[in-house]
Amino acid sequence: MADMTIAGLTGSLREGAFTRQMMDTLVDLAPSGMTVELIEIGHLPFYNADLRDGDHGPAEVRAFAEKIAQADGLIVGSPEYNRSFPAVIKNAIDWLSKEPGAPLAGKPTLIATQSPGQLGGISANYHLRQVLSIAGAVFVTGGEVAITGIGGKVEGGRITDADTRKYLSSHLDKLADLIGRHR
Repeated sequence: MADMTIAGLTGSLREGAFTRQMMDTLVDLAPSGMTVELIEIGHLPFYNADLRDGDHGPAEVRAFAEKIAQADGLIVGSPEYNRSFPAVIKNAIDWLSKEPGAPLAGKPTLIATQSPGQLGGISANYHLRQVLSIAGAVFVTGGEVAITGIGGKVEGGRITDADTRKYLSSHLDKLADLIGRHR
């Protein structure tokens, strides 16, 4: 596998959140040649066109958009709140959709959701797919990553359930294949 850098966005701001643990696990499971860098999004201002400087958002948005543009692929990790994904992710997507160069257009993307419940955040997963498709993201297909009952699958800040880790690894391989087809 050729070297590739993946940007990871975490939709939970809380340090010990299950989504953060899922994303940290994806960092650990990245196959040889793949580096996953988690990019913080909680500091971005709420989208407001009045904050734009010409064609660009403020400095922190430009720096964020540049990281996404330079990455070979994207992982968006999210919990599910009220059958959707959190505002912090929507805000990041809104800023990216307005930046020059359309950083999400054609970006190979893996969506990964989780929930302590039995649906694994699948509604948030599908809603993310809807919103990201408008910005031009290209998705890993062949089964969604929607981890159910995550509370019983984590320990020490990582997913420890062997079947879940194997499933996540298979989707990282699918993301690498998708990136290879889009280079």
